[in-house]
Amino acid sequence: MKGDPMRSILITNDDGIAADGLIRLAKAAQAFGEVWVVAPDGQRSAASHSITLHSHIDVIPHDFPVAGVHAFACSGTPADCVRVGGLNVMPQRPDVVLSGINAGFNVASDIQYSATAGAAFEAAFQGYHAIALSEDIGGCHAVTDAFLDEILAELIGQKTAAGQILNVNFPACPLSECRGILRNRTVSRGMIFRDHYNVIETLPDHGMRLMVEGDHDLKAEDGTDLQAVLQGYVSIGIANNIG
Repeated sequence: MKGDPMRSILITNDDGIAADGLIRLAKAAQAFGEVWVVAPDGQRSAASHSITLHSHIDVIPHDFPVAGVHAFACSGTPADCVRVGGLNVMPQRPDVVLSGINAGFNVASDIQYSATAGAAFEAAFQGYHAIALSEDIGGCHAVTDAFLDEILAELIGQKTAAGQILNVNFPACPLSECRGILRNRTVSRGMIFRDHYNVIETLPDHGMRLMVEGDHDLKAEDGTDLQAVLQGYVSIGIANNIG
């Protein structure tokens, strides 16, 4: 229920604790309960579901521009943030974990690399209700801002099966060009970028220094998350963790 003061909400991301998307999400989430932020102290994109095992993790209180939010910066990965947030930082287990709002879509097979999705999958693994939220890179937040409250109200209490996360993606088009919300989108088998590596320097003993470059590969099956965002819709779907 919107405005439920007993709901405990943990928010993380993979763009870092100073990211605009995280701040906007935390502000919106306050309408639904008490908000705790445990987010990486820097950029952690493409860290997937990795966790820290062989070094320590620092968790430090952090100034946050939204009054009333309990915020901590974490030296670990986004999945680490979920683990230490629920197990050590918060006084009780979170009722829901929100991951995002990521700068860039997390749809199709690219989800496997996403630390936004990885943090949500860790939340599901820990038994928390988990929602990942992402928006296209482009600087236009009009669609996200118009639909965010409505989508949080719809999804924050929605039940999912074990290992499942709710995955939301917002297009970056002007609001007048958004065609609405498509629900129950399946994960596309395609990819947003088809990657290759460029040699940027030759190294001794026939070694080479490589830099990844991605080419847009904008083909998608009917009914999928990728097709939805390419056609200017907000996409809502379920993604399954292993097991």
